[in-house]
Amino acid sequence: MKIEEYLETLPENLLSGEDVQLPEKSFCEIFKFVNLGKDDIFYHLGCGNEKGIELAVNEFGVKKAVGIDNNSEKINQAKKNLAEKNIKADLICQNIEDSILSDASVILFWFSDEKIINEMMKKFENLKENTKIITIWGPLPECLPDKVDFPYIINKAPFKKAKNMQEQLLSIFGVKCVDFITAWEFAERYTKSIGSPEIKNDRFLTIIQTLVIWINAKKLGVACGEEIPESIQTYINIMKMHFDIDFEYLLKE
Repeated sequence: MKIEEYLETLPENLLSGEDVQLPEKSFCEIFKFVNLGKDDIFYHLGCGNEKGIELAVNEFGVKKAVGIDNNSEKINQAKKNLAEKNIKADLICQNIEDSILSDASVILFWFSDEKIINEMMKKFENLKENTKIITIWGPLPECLPDKVDFPYIINKAPFKKAKNMQEQLLSIFGVKCVDFITAWEFAERYTKSIGSPEIKNDRFLTIIQTLVIWINAKKLGVACGEEIPESIQTYINIMKMHFDIDFEYLLKE
């Protein structure tokens, strides 16, 4: 099956990110990366549970923390958990497209839905100067990142526009071209950063991410060399033979 068909076999809430929660270590890495502190007003869009908000308040001492999610059950439980710990924060049940972000200085925004991203980009264009938006895996569409510690990326308002996708891709990886080693290293960083310590299929996920990174680089003309690296071809064959997941067609498009 094609990789897209494989992804369609996964639960919808997993693909949408609805039930994907960042581990505590990831929040700590993100907050240190963005230099979150006492002068910041922090927004977590799609907060799910209260863990990120709790850490922002307790460990990083932000001036104000706001979590927004459209899942009322999760928001109600998060409110209850924070109240029991006597932690003051704003938890709002609404679609993030309806959120008001005018006072934000730092925003955590981890969404893959293209429609949501495009809607939020309209809001982000009106943010106050120097507001930092943290994304995971990729920067905001058509924007050059201000700071990268992959998979964590910061875009700062007003945004810097990339000349093309090649410029954007290379700005993320910090190299002149993407080879197998670069693709593997960054795929592994992503898997380890967002995964829990108990994750059992991290190598499988790393292989998939590596192939996605390299093939995208190839299609954009920023892969190193004209030939398919032996390691890439080996993993393409493994995915096909052992898991019936096809990547080969992507190289022909």
